[in-house]
Amino acid sequence: MTSAASRKVVLFLPPYAGKVYGPPLGLLSLAASLRQAGYEPHIIDGALRRDWLHAIEEEVSNCLCFGVSLLTGPMIHDAIAASRLVRCRRPEAPVIFGGWHPSLLTAETLREDFVDIVVRHQGDQTLVEILDRITSGGGLDMVPGCWFKRAGRIHHNPDRPSIPLSELPIPAYDLVDFDAYERVTGERVAPYATSIGCPYACNYCTDTVFYNRRFNPCDAARVVEEMTSLVRRHRLEAVSLVDSNFLVDTDRATAIARGIVDSGVRFRWTFQASTDLLCRMDDEEVRLLAASGVSHIGFGTESASPEVLRAMNKRHQNVPDIYEAARKCSRVGIRVMLNLILGYPGEEERHRKETLNVMGEIASLYENVGFSPNVFVPYPGIPIWPELRAMGMTEPASLEEWARIELGANTLPWLRGRVFARLQRNISYFLLDDRVKKVRAQSRSRFVRSVLGAIRRPLAWRLKRSLFDLPLELWLSMAHRWLVVRRSLLTGKGLSHVLRKYS
Repeated sequence: MTSAASRKVVLFLPPYAGKVYGPPLGLLSLAASLRQAGYEPHIIDGALRRDWLHAIEEEVSNCLCFGVSLLTGPMIHDAIAASRLVRCRRPEAPVIFGGWHPSLLTAETLREDFVDIVVRHQGDQTLVEILDRITSGGGLDMVPGCWFKRAGRIHHNPDRPSIPLSELPIPAYDLVDFDAYERVTGERVAPYATSIGCPYACNYCTDTVFYNRRFNPCDAARVVEEMTSLVRRHRLEAVSLVDSNFLVDTDRATAIARGIVDSGVRFRWTFQASTDLLCRMDDEEVRLLAASGVSHIGFGTESASPEVLRAMNKRHQNVPDIYEAARKCSRVGIRVMLNLILGYPGEEERHRKETLNVMGEIASLYENVGFSPNVFVPYPGIPIWPELRAMGMTEPASLEEWARIELGANTLPWLRGRVFARLQRNISYFLLDDRVKKVRAQSRSRFVRSVLGAIRRPLAWRLKRSLFDLPLELWLSMAHRWLVVRRSLLTGKGLSHVLRKYS
């Protein structure tokens, strides 16, 4: 398919909307395995490099292959543009797709004329074996973990069993220009995985399908050694764990925290977990997490309606656990983000009101709690798709169509027009009330607290009665934000961290 002389492998992550979170861990993991096998990985992060098309054009001139890591959503547009450029500039180099979206919709991805091979699921050994076959002139038949095209026909190979994380090399962090990421993000932070997979089977979650509910952890001692070495070597301020559910093994989590404390290396670290697992830990164990540097935990609470939680197959969570998780974290100074999914199939307005009422009460009790409410997104492969089709949803049929599926974009036929507008206003009022409440609690001025208390009364009244017509408070909030941004542009002064957070 291409010259065997080259050992250069170009790996590309398309740009994505929103904040840059740090270097692409998936590509760094692939790069480590490729380098160990004698290949020369070159990573292009489209989130960092605005000239990524130019960079690709330069790098692929002498490459062995071009690899793209892909999530569902708008980044698909740039993946297509990049792949077509490579097909034009270096047609003999195979284009290999991998990541969540191609793994979940492999045949559909391979139907595109610019895709030659798809690496499914965990790709470290699979990609190495593919390249070994290409350089030796062999075919890809029976290479576990990949599907490919030959003479226009798609060939299916069996999946490759997951490899324990402890058997894989450390991601190639030495390839990262942390100074460049710091200039963009404002801090020196790196993503890191101590485990992959989650044993739960939530109906809305692609993790259930991608990892088949298997939890694949790295042992605590190696995690501590790698994290502390990473911080020392690259002068990091923080490490952001990308584990699906870090606390699945609470004994391992405790051992990691204790190891970090004993190491004497000080840094902040964050992770995601489910509330039921944190509630299995006693207060002293949670205190140990804080002492080790845990500054923030994200919880996939999704709903506070027992009916909706059952529909989500989220039976491991109950409402008292949400309160208890917030309490345990509040006592030791760990910030909490409660993620919410609204508009889930079968959810009614009474369920949404129940959820927001509970969340509002939790916020009143614990100042460390924040919220990330989102409308349900029908990602590919999730277990609930048969029900979605029965409710009138049409599944996208191509890469281009899946590019329209993204967090924040509403594609739900049962959430249209006035119903959706009402939900949006409800969310806006909830977040505005929570913001005013927090600022009031943190203010030392009696006058400011009095004014904010007066502002809160109509907000609370609206939320209690679900009355969101003529949203004067939202208009005033938007006008204030616009004036502050305009003043910042005129004076050259930076926005406050509070405004940046909510703008």
